[in-house]
This record gives sequence, structure tokens and C-alpha cells, in this order.
Amino acid sequence: MRRLILLPLCATLPLHAATYQVGPTRAYHSLNALFAAVTPGADDVVEVDGDVTYPGGVVVPEEAGGSEGHPLVIRGLRVNGHRPIISGSTNTVEFRQSDHLVFEGFEVTGGTSRCILQGAHDVTVRDSVIHGCAGHGILSTDEYSGSFTLEYSEIYDAGSGSTRHPLYIQSDEITHPGSLFRMRYCYVHDGNGGNLLKDRHERSQIHYNWFEGAAYHELELIGPDEETQQPGWSVDLVREDQDVVGNVIVHSNPAFDSVIRVGGDGSGQSKGRARFVNNTILVTSGHDTTVFRIFDGIQAVEAHNNVLYASAGGTIRVERTVEAEWTNGRQVGGSNNWVPTSATFVPAEWTGTLGGTNPGFANVAALDLTPTVAGALHDAGDAAPQPIAGYPVADALFPPHFQPKRALLPVDGAAVRPLDGAIDIGAIEYAGDAIFANGFD
Repeated sequence: MRRLILLPLCATLPLHAATYQVGPTRAYHSLNALFAAVTPGADDVVEVDGDVTYPGGVVVPEEAGGSEGHPLVIRGLRVNGHRPIISGSTNTVEFRQSDHLVFEGFEVTGGTSRCILQGAHDVTVRDSVIHGCAGHGILSTDEYSGSFTLEYSEIYDAGSGSTRHPLYIQSDEITHPGSLFRMRYCYVHDGNGGNLLKDRHERSQIHYNWFEGAAYHELELIGPDEETQQPGWSVDLVREDQDVVGNVIVHSNPAFDSVIRVGGDGSGQSKGRARFVNNTILVTSGHDTTVFRIFDGIQAVEAHNNVLYASAGGTIRVERTVEAEWTNGRQVGGSNNWVPTSATFVPAEWTGTLGGTNPGFANVAALDLTPTVAGALHDAGDAAPQPIAGYPVADALFPPHFQPKRALLPVDGAAVRPLDGAIDIGAIEYAGDAIFANGFD
């Protein structure tokens, strides 16, 4: 006779889930007071009252993490329409190996070194505003950082000099191999130093964001710092790849002449593959500017359906490769990109390149970068962009399903990108194309 064995629920589910409350009238007046008294874990929720400013120096300890699929959630509750504010200290908030964590609904400001220090795996930061950071806005640690999702958040007034950045993201490829950095639906702007996003992560998916106003590059997509990794790491341990889809990138600083750097920065190189699809790249500085600065070890650079435009004068140099060190010989490809007719160093490998003096935005002065129905971008994209033969980027996104906005978006408030059967070039689809893209990521 066959016997049916029933496993207890506790074998697959947490034994309990608790809700803890933090606020001036609650049992715990601060997050640190909560963590000193209890150890919240998988599926637990910590609710922090808004319309209050709490002291910085918050440390989410290792013991307070969740488990895979069952994160600990730390949630700011709006009171009178205001988020809770965490302000000050060297590190305003630190995730100290507190893996499987969601942190949402906060304003974080005033960190003298970092507003958020991310040193954990499987962490999500969403629905948050990070600003007023004298050093880094968010910094991932060289060791113990792993998969990280940043979404529906605004980061501004952060960074300093050339080495502190509004976003400085990386992963520990020894402790957390195969980690993914996913950034989407964010608004990152007005950096005070460094690059808006300096990304050394093993794998990156950068989708549907608005980047504007870096001191240096808007995006720097490179490899890990070779001097600070765990024992056993080497530059050829893994290849760092990036998929950059559906973003608006506005370069406004006349004192710096590059928008995006891929490959390396002299301290770490990806030897990887960078893919750029349906991005709108606008230069407003009025100066000659390079869009793709290819530097150090790089394997392949692919670009489809992007628009590159200088609205205030100056010449677009599409690529700069004098510092590139190709791992497999030059591997460049792309299709249906729009560039000004005055642009220089347009890759010969690109096919179907379009050109002109004006791509046809609705109102470039107001940064309404929607294509017009009569403009050159409308219905002009490649409907089935192909990777460079032998050099695909894994899990490459196409078509883009959403559109970026120059604002902090509410959670699940991203605009769906409409399609009418022929995709437009750039990050935003003509508003009259009323059939929406099928499927969501």
C-alpha cells in the first residue's frame, strides 16, 4: 500500500511573521533601538512612522536578514504625506550582511561618507529619496555585497570630487557569484562629483531610468577594483556584462566631455559585453562630447535604436577607442541608431544608421523627448535587433515595456510604452502609438 507522507508546513515556511513598529509613540523609538532589543527575520515587517526625522548611523545587522523568497521588510509609512527621514552620521544607513532585505519608503540624507552603505545580498531599495550626501549616495562594499535591486527611487545632490559617486555599485564575486544588479524606474540627477552611476557589478540590467547632470560620466560600466577583492578572485574569474535599455541620459556638464565609459577606469576592467538599446542620449553642454568612451579591457559593445543628439551645439563623437583593449579583437555592432550628420567616429559596423540635423522631439528645450509623428525617430527602429555573432548579452531585454520619466515615480507608476507594430528610436515612444507592448519584466 502506498503511504502518503505529509510534511509539516514549517519545513518550507517561516514559523511566524511579526510586525514591529518604530516611532516617537511606539515601543521602539529608532531602528537601532529595535535591533538592540529583537531580531526580526524572514517575512517580518518593520514599520517606521513618517513625518519624523530619525538619527543616522542605522545598522541593519547580519542577524536581522530574511531568507530566500522571504525577506525582512523595513517600510517607511507616510504620515501627513511625509516619509520618515533618516539623517546624518558617517553612514546614514548600513546593510551589514543583512541578506534578503527590502528597504522602502524612506528619505535618507546627510551621510558624511555614505548615505547608504550596501553590504548584503538580495537587497531591494525602493520608493526612497537619497540626497544631501557629502560622499557617496549609495555605495556597495567590495566584500559581501551581492544581488541588489534599486527601483522607483530618486538620487540627487550626492557625490564629491572624482572618487565619490551618487551611485557606486559592485558585488563580491567570490561570496555571491552570479549576482545581479537591477536598476529601473529611477531618477538620478544633479551629481556633485563622480559619475551618476559607477557600476562594477558582475551583471547589470539598467532599464527605464532618467540620468541627468553628472560631474563626470553619467554612466561608468566597468569591472571590480583589482586591489580590493576576496582571496581567490582574479580579473578573468567572470566577465562583467551590462544591458542598458530604455533610459534617458542627459549630459549637461561643459567641463567634462564624455557621457558613458565602458570597460575599465584604470583600476578595474570588465572584459565584458555592453549592450545599449532604445536609449535617448542628449548632450546639452554645448561642447564637443564623446558618447561611448571605450577603455581598458572590453569584449563587445552593441547598440540598437538609440538616438544621440546635441541640442545646444557641439559635435557628437560617437565612440572613442584609443584606450580600448579588446579581448577578442574589435567587436562592435548595432542597428538603426540616429546620429547627427555632423557626428564623428560613427562605427562602421552599425547598419541602418539614420542621420539629420534634428531628430524631432516634441520639445527638447523642456526635455519632452517624445518623438513627433513627423520626426525621424517615429517607426524607425529595428524591430528585431540581433546581437553581435558569438557575443550575446544574457537575458537581453527587447522590446522595452516601460518609459522613463524625469521625476520620482510611485511604485508601479511607470508608464507602459505603447507600440503600434513599428518601434520608435529612443527611450520614449510617440504618444499616439496606442497599442501597448506585450509582456512585462
